[in-house]
Amino acid sequence: MEFASLSLYNQAIILFAALALFTSFVMLAQARMMPLIFTFAWQGLLLAVVSVLVAIVSGHPHLYISAALTFSLKVIVIPWLLYRLSVKLNMQYDAEAITHPTLLLLGGVALVIFSYHVAQSIVQLSGLATRNTIAVSMAIELLGMLLMIARKSAVAQVIGFMSMESGIFFAAVVSTYGMPLIVELGVAFDILVASILFGVFFFHLKDSFGSLNVGQFNRLSEANQFMPAADAAEPAPGERT
Repeated sequence: MEFASLSLYNQAIILFAALALFTSFVMLAQARMMPLIFTFAWQGLLLAVVSVLVAIVSGHPHLYISAALTFSLKVIVIPWLLYRLSVKLNMQYDAEAITHPTLLLLGGVALVIFSYHVAQSIVQLSGLATRNTIAVSMAIELLGMLLMIARKSAVAQVIGFMSMESGIFFAAVVSTYGMPLIVELGVAFDILVASILFGVFFFHLKDSFGSLNVGQFNRLSEANQFMPAADAAEPAPGERT
């Protein structure tokens, strides 16, 4: 379907969905913690706006509640919690070294192309007004997964996990006009509890290891594998001459 032949609301849905996809690429390339958190908040705001527009087009009033939940959690509550955690853990100015950023972005582009290829058959069979954004929702989910794989910081991986959940929520909104309200309320409560538990987990990691870099945890486990062999090679105090 041609973009010009769509209604004004459908054009706005595609525009804001494209901007939400762009924020996924920004998060993928962002090395500093504070801009990463703020970009995640902008993505939540764009998804809330898309939910409102879909509610207007489809005439499903429960999507207004979904938009309000998305705005409350992913624009205010979760970014505020991540910001407070970053300040308390003294990580607000940290910058993570991203290995091969160009290849990472090219991988993101490949995932977007793959999403459009997979969603092509769905778009042809769907009669929904929002069928043009199904591929965008799949791409947001895959880019969130790529963010979790590519980054070594535990906070960045949590943001990638939250971005994946945003892609799943967005897919439900544009493909089926939203999940039942009781399911959305349960998912929103689970996300809030998970964000609090992640905060407690970050504090324990910082106190125990002095860092939230997952790569250092892997090196620590590798070092522990060689410690028993080194201890066994050392002679006991009574055996020394």
